[in-house]
Amino acid sequence: MSPSVRHQAPPTPSAVQTIQVVVLPDGRMDRENAAKYLGLNARTLCNLAVQKAGPRYVRVRGRVYYFLRDLDAYIQAATVRAEA
Repeated sequence: MSPSVRHQAPPTPSAVQTIQVVVLPDGRMDRENAAKYLGLNARTLCNLAVQKAGPRYVRVRGRVYYFLRDLDAYIQAATVRAEA
């Protein structure tokens, strides 16, 4: 399956940086692109997976993929509400 969609990560409140990641037509990204989307190193994302502390992923024929919706859910779950 060849990549056909490029997706830009949403801006963060502290700084706006445009990145490009490759998203497959079904919404999957490889670990490299998923890490870039999250602002992490691919090795860090791998370590989080080993610790079962990172976003959900799927393994297809030995390759690891992350769905965009799962990465967004992971970001939402990590959101901290500021208290006044």
